[in-house]
Amino acid sequence: MDFEQMSMTDTDRFRPDGGIDALDPPPTDIIDEETLDPAALAQNAPRLEAVVHLLNQPALARVYVYVCYWGPVSPPEIMDGLELSKSTAYEYVDQLVDLGLVDRDDSTRPQQLMADPIIIVAQYVPIVITPTVLHALALQEVDEDVEYFMDRYGAGKLIAALRGAGLHFAAKTTQRMLATDIDVRETEAMMVIYALEPALTVGRTHDPFFEHLFPDVHDEMDLSSLDEVDGASAGLGSTE
Repeated sequence: MDFEQMSMTDTDRFRPDGGIDALDPPPTDIIDEETLDPAALAQNAPRLEAVVHLLNQPALARVYVYVCYWGPVSPPEIMDGLELSKSTAYEYVDQLVDLGLVDRDDSTRPQQLMADPIIIVAQYVPIVITPTVLHALALQEVDEDVEYFMDRYGAGKLIAALRGAGLHFAAKTTQRMLATDIDVRETEAMMVIYALEPALTVGRTHDPFFEHLFPDVHDEMDLSSLDEVDGASAGLGSTE
């Protein structure tokens, strides 16, 4: 995997809406001939393509997160854990391998699949993507409340709600405050906060970049234990 982490100079600048504060515009010297060289752009294109695929295909993201959290795993384990047909499981695995997100070891039978966690953190783009975020997006495949929220507000606001949910479980914000912050109804804020709790619970244990999304409250959240979150509610096949 050749994803690169773009560092932030100040993790305290995370915003409650899920992004970070870019206090100043990016310096012009970061955009130069070398950055804009067609060869360099082409080299980075697969990274963007891979992330876009995961953001736009929650079912695919669900398989990626499963492999990322519990790999190495075999395709039959994915089929059983996520209750997928054989053809669907292999189709998703093939897509993830082609995108460079999953490594496939064909030297064993059954073949073994592994995935490195992704992190995209940009100082001048108010977005943070980690496996926890992808898990939250994938929940729309199994949770009607997340599906409703995504249909109504889209991925960006769901990521903002995820950040707000973390702050809520750390007693840093209320449902009403989150509703105001991200401009949704209070009932919708309450609904999505509790729908996203499984992603936070599993992510806190399995996502190595969890602290990048919650640098201020990652160890303060009052969440359900892994034993209390079953595979169905987590949208994944295991929480062990």
